[in-house]
Amino acid sequence: MKADLHIHSLFSNDGEKNISEIVSLCKTYQVELFSITDHNSIRGTREAASLAAASPGLHFVPGIEIDCQYRGTDLHLLGYHIDWEHFDFEILEKQVQKKYMDAVPEMAANLARAGISIDLEELMAKSDGQVPSAELFAEVLLSNRVYHKHEKLKPYMAGGHRSDMPLINFYLDYFAQGKPAYVPIEHLPFREAIALVRDHGGIPVIAHPGLNFKGREQEVEELLDHGADGLEVFNNYHSEEQSHFFAGLADRRKALMTCGSDFHGKTKPGIRIGQYGKTAAFGERLTDSLRQLIAVNQ
Repeated sequence: MKADLHIHSLFSNDGEKNISEIVSLCKTYQVELFSITDHNSIRGTREAASLAAASPGLHFVPGIEIDCQYRGTDLHLLGYHIDWEHFDFEILEKQVQKKYMDAVPEMAANLARAGISIDLEELMAKSDGQVPSAELFAEVLLSNRVYHKHEKLKPYMAGGHRSDMPLINFYLDYFAQGKPAYVPIEHLPFREAIALVRDHGGIPVIAHPGLNFKGREQEVEELLDHGADGLEVFNNYHSEEQSHFFAGLADRRKALMTCGSDFHGKTKPGIRIGQYGKTAAFGERLTDSLRQLIAVNQ
């Protein structure tokens, strides 16, 4: 079964495509099972469910990706089959949006201290009232020649060594946890995020654990100890070695094993729906997990 359980729409502040475009892409790439997992948002769920129901052979799993923290590490928790109509998820989105919006001036100040200044008014105008993502910072900087005087932007311009996916690469280099422009945000503690998913009938799965716990992969087992039901084993961030490790961990712990591209559109142009690394040795086990997810709705 070809599946993609980690897709972002324009309801994520760093996403691009609308729901109908995503469903069309699923059909184009022969994806049979998909989930819209927008950042702290369920706004695309109703349309996705409706379009999937009208598309023979296409299965949809309601989902969300929740920002949370575990012992000082920022991570993302995927919640599948949640009661997405519950108002708690509207509250979550508003709370997280406010935290991010409040952090924007400090993000800009940190970036300036790192040697790259940006006009906040231009940034906010470009965001059109939404929370500007770190990738939008990059888009503004790279699209306006006024900023091209910054030598530190050259790696992200055409021909630069970070120009393959300049927007997400700029985020990873400047705004990711531990980087120069990073601003700590008080996200939900991991166990509270787990409880939010479980209390609304959902299945909690750790997104791309090898990205957030790179070099500390062994610690991910603690997340299973503290309530996670599964791991996103196959994605576009894990090395083959990491995928083997997490597949083995999920197998040993009898946890769900999931897969997803983390598709966003223009911020990650090298990633398409249905594309991610897979390990053939665990193909049957992955299929069993996917069937379990489908069965929840039946």
